[in-house]
Amino acid sequence: MLGWALTFLVIALIAAALGFGGIAGASAGIAQILFFVFLVLFVVAMIMRAVRGQPPV
Repeated sequence: MLGWALTFLVIALIAAALGFGGIAGASAGIAQILFFVFLVLFVVAMIMRAVRGQPPV
């Protein structure tokens, strides 16, 4: 999921450099949403791992 967020970030940067404001804004928004979803899932996974008694990676 982090890979997809980075992909949309790159698309946003390229679109912004070429002057496509709408596409750049949409791609940046998607990248931001995916990044926050990744962070939430990562934290949940670490909490679940700690609850099971396994040390963090």
